Amino acid sequence: MKYKTDNPIRFTASLLLMATLFACTGDKNQNVESKSTSPEEQIFPKGELGPSTNFTGNAYNFGLVANDSTYNTLVGNVYFEPGARANWHMHPGGQILIITDGEGYHQIEGQPRQTMKKGDVVKCPPNAKHWHGATENSSLSQMYIVPNTEKGIVTWMEPVTDEQYGQVQ
Repeated sequence: MKYKTDNPIRFTASLLLMATLFACTGDKNQNVESKSTSPEEQIFPKGELGPSTNFTGNAYNFGLVANDSTYNTLVGNVYFEPGARANWHMHPGGQILIITDGEGYHQIEGQPRQTMKKGDVVKCPPNAKHWHGATENSSLSQMYIVPNTEKGIVTWMEPVTDEQYGQVQ
């Protein structure tokens, strides 16, 4: 079932997902254990819990820049607890993720799952079906930028299965 969210408030709550947006960049995975900052030490507040209809586990969104007709861009931060992830989703105008802490995964449909870490910038093209979230053992904080919102914000799809989440190709 697909869900389309054009309402900025609803989107913000959902946005955790945007989690967006993954990753069309290469895997920078190194066999180094990631220690993430506690929620109290994060740059931005933890935010509002995302709906279970769009996330597996606990993901929290904190909006930073609301959508408007001048910038046509949404910006916010999502904090994923270990193992939390967004459902499969698409952004009509694309998405950019800036990883500010922790370690996570992202995957574009049809491509291998990629690892993302603090300092990584991940771009996902418009209308690319994808998911993203924290690894099993680390939380993840990511800033999301959703440009071109005049094309739409996000279409939510089915949950990422445990098999898909754990699949290393």
